[in-house]
Amino acid sequence: MTESLDQGIIAQPARSVMHASFHLERRYDAPIERVWAALTDVAAKEKWFVGPPGHWELVERHMDVRDRGRELVKGRFASGVVSTFDASYHDVVALERLVYSYVMYLDDRKISVSLATMELRRDGGGTRLMGTEQGAFLDGYDDAGSRETGTAYLLDAIGASLAD
Repeated sequence: MTESLDQGIIAQPARSVMHASFHLERRYDAPIERVWAALTDVAAKEKWFVGPPGHWELVERHMDVRDRGRELVKGRFASGVVSTFDASYHDVVALERLVYSYVMYLDDRKISVSLATMELRRDGGGTRLMGTEQGAFLDGYDDAGSRETGTAYLLDAIGASLAD
């Protein structure tokens, strides 16, 4: 026997998926080996793959960049909300490309699943990074372009970290 909603059963939230994709490029005045390290070395990545300074604290970080490797970054915003980046690496070609998928959570709510590709090319004495991402935004999470904006911010943060 099934109870009706007026008898105390809580309705499931509406399920939905919205898709978006974007492509971003940056040129860094650094050799390809340094840019690769910024993407794949935990100490180098800790310099740029973080939340807003003063508004986010690291809770947990694990990184194993190789085929079938994983990466996990959890941080707590000043509001108390915990963001989680949970990635799986599918294709790692040293100094050339990374292909990975990742799931993003806010607290325990899964908000998106994405496929990302980072390609590197020598460009004179520097490096060109080309990033492409396809995202599936879940169950009413309205990204409104913030993933692309956030990724652009992170790519700029890579550049700043290379200047150190």
